[in-house]
Amino acid sequence: MTTLKINTLETAPEGSKQLIETSIKNFGRLPGLHGVLASSPQTFEAYQKLHELFSNSSFNAEELTVVWQTINVENECHYCVPAHTGIAHMMKVDSEITEALRNQEALPNEKLQALHDMTLKIVRNRGHVSQEDLNTFYEAGYGEQQVLEIILGLAQKTISNYTNHIANTPVDAAFEKFVWEPVKL
Repeated sequence: MTTLKINTLETAPEGSKQLIETSIKNFGRLPGLHGVLASSPQTFEAYQKLHELFSNSSFNAEELTVVWQTINVENECHYCVPAHTGIAHMMKVDSEITEALRNQEALPNEKLQALHDMTLKIVRNRGHVSQEDLNTFYEAGYGEQQVLEIILGLAQKTISNYTNHIANTPVDAAFEKFVWEPVKL
């Protein structure tokens, strides 16, 4: 049962109507998360802008997926894990990477593992990381720009993960085949 309203173009506040139209144009449908976010035009716009900025960061498709899914899995987002699994498939990300992330297993290469580890440290420690953590990340081939871009991705995912927890947003039909349950370690 959802606890927040899932808007449509007809029911959304006036300030969200153009944002909904953009979502429908971009996705061919209105994702449930976007329908929920539409109740606050400001939050909806912030989410879309953060998504655009993070998608255009220095990260490639695999790295974007690592950051998104690391955060989604850590936050146990029942909506975002399946959605980003489907998105990763559309982005042609190797399924070995998506499955490792979903199942909290080691990633297939050290650089992606370093990105996952740094993202997890930032999330779990609320941004408190050591110089040693940073040095390990830099030695893997990343730099200060990528540290800040992880934080950008985290800002986006905080909006979506928390919204989905509160709203209990149903998984979109397009992603139902990727339904996910947290792995109990």
